[in-house]
Amino acid sequence: MEKLRLAVFFGSRACEHDVSIVTALQCMDAVDTTQYEVIPVYIGRDGAWYTGEPLRRLQFLRDFKPDAPGVARVYPDVTPGSGALLTIARKKGLLGGGDTLAVAARVDVALLALHGLNGEDGTLQGLLEMMNVPYTSSGVVGSAVGMDKIAMRMLFQGCGFRVLEYVWLTRDEWERDPQAVRAKAEDTLPYPLFVKPANLGSSIGISRVETGEALEEAIQVALSYDRRVIVERGVKDPVEVNCSVLGFGEDIAASVCEMPVRWEEFLTFDEKYLRGEKSGGAKQAGGMASLARRIPAPIGAEKTKRVQELSREIFRSLDCKGVVRIDYLLEGEDIYVGEINTIPGSLAFYLWEPLGLSYPKLIDKLVELAFTAHAEKNRAVFAYDSSILTSVSLGAKGTKGAKR
Repeated sequence: MEKLRLAVFFGSRACEHDVSIVTALQCMDAVDTTQYEVIPVYIGRDGAWYTGEPLRRLQFLRDFKPDAPGVARVYPDVTPGSGALLTIARKKGLLGGGDTLAVAARVDVALLALHGLNGEDGTLQGLLEMMNVPYTSSGVVGSAVGMDKIAMRMLFQGCGFRVLEYVWLTRDEWERDPQAVRAKAEDTLPYPLFVKPANLGSSIGISRVETGEALEEAIQVALSYDRRVIVERGVKDPVEVNCSVLGFGEDIAASVCEMPVRWEEFLTFDEKYLRGEKSGGAKQAGGMASLARRIPAPIGAEKTKRVQELSREIFRSLDCKGVVRIDYLLEGEDIYVGEINTIPGSLAFYLWEPLGLSYPKLIDKLVELAFTAHAEKNRAVFAYDSSILTSVSLGAKGTKGAKR
């Protein structure tokens, strides 16, 4: 049987570039190579695309050299259905002869292992839609809303999901009148507060503050990462719970719940991904799968059911696809939606293993869902015959339709 050509996309121009590498390497190691030909597609920090077998090695990526043997810079052929990654073949010799385009690889289905901007936020999804290539993550809308913490909360509120009280601001507002911004936050929300860039993850740029001076400093830090910032009420002694959802359309399932183990005020980037190294222990699965957590979350059967039901509703509301992870804060009996991660670290495989779904089988399911969604999209009509071009007249004053 001919193998499916599975392109694993990772890296990109994002603060979470390195986290994406870890997710991708885990994923490529877990792929069933009897079914798939794995094609690594690494997007460098400058946005250039590369493919080649060396990109499957962590040591090579630590000291990435774009001109290394076995690595080719590639460009996507956006012709719908082509799936080609093109490279420029440079002719050698005294007479030269000019450069030519060659096909470095062809893609049957794309597995997205990107985190953050320029990958998880709907941008790459939009390109793959233009190319008409099946892909494993949520679509353009779900990905974009899932990346933007402000738009996400507005949508959650509109759907009736509970979120923590918040205010948001722009860089222009802050530079024009920082004291007014501070007053707005302090008049609306009680301390402690969390300050977050709107479009970022992995705890990058996030601060917990308890004073006005600290709030101003935290806003400036967050604005260095994004032009929009959210300030959110903090929960004292919160219970954090995460749940994954897998599926497409009406065929969706919720995973077991997890409870990340907190040892400080909140999990910083280093604590999420480097804790094993700092404590002298061996890192497993790049830190993401080995993050201290309790599975299943010890919150009782009733709350677990509520979280799982809510997770399925959120997944459906954003028209998600593939696998996501939704994070919650529990305060007494109240359940607040924190955020949705449309491409979770490690693809949240550790939340599905307790249900008997191994990482290789999770990948199989994601590929199956990608093709299902792709076929469903292609059922739509993409052409409409009209008489506009035969009846329109173009002039200096604009476009006019013909009188009838």
